[in-house]
Amino acid sequence: MKILVVDDEPDVAELITLAFNLRWQECEVIAAGDGETALKLFEEQQPDLVVLDVGLPGISGLDVCRRLRQRSDVPILMLTIRGKLTDRLKGLDIGADDYIVKPFDPLELLARTQAVLRRSRLQGVENSARIVVDENLTIDLGESKVVVRGESIKLTPIESRLLSHLVNNAGRVVPHDVLVARVWGVESRDDVLLLKVHIARMREKLSDDARNPRYILTERGLGYRFARISSQPRVVD
Repeated sequence: MKILVVDDEPDVAELITLAFNLRWQECEVIAAGDGETALKLFEEQQPDLVVLDVGLPGISGLDVCRRLRQRSDVPILMLTIRGKLTDRLKGLDIGADDYIVKPFDPLELLARTQAVLRRSRLQGVENSARIVVDENLTIDLGESKVVVRGESIKLTPIESRLLSHLVNNAGRVVPHDVLVARVWGVESRDDVLLLKVHIARMREKLSDDARNPRYILTERGLGYRFARISSQPRVVD
């Protein structure tokens, strides 16, 4: 496994490298101290995972994440000293797979890394189908997009995993903590507010009226349920 660590603080980069080498002795860690170098190394080395600091000199970590996501589905774990929900959503919205706040425990970093890698592997297995829900909505999990009334709309990796889990459990209530753990990892199990924000944004992309939803239904106090519309969703090869 090859990991690209992007952080302008040498001590932090060294700590991350040490943690990964202790956990996966066979892994190769490549370090970059700025965004421009990170983009260059990514093209040259094609890493399996990117650990990316938000506050970089020159090109910001958010811009690096955005550019990487335009060309690759590589798992990206972002680091930041800002822990507000709005700051976390910025990174997740542009394609980051997870977000960890500095200062962090190396054990937490390893646990979140394992969760991101596990979800990435599962997504490759599960998200291979195009599902026709009804005449207005087609979900293409393989391409991470939805087609709403003929218009193709791209999903972020987080949105794709969230929708995949809801659709795979269509007709059944998925509890809040189960959804959060499945999409963001067990470490985030209690972060229900983050889930609610993403559900709201998913409904916007599906043109699903939050006051009277057709697809993603709220089971108050329990979780969410993806409704089957008129008939069972049809999987198209």
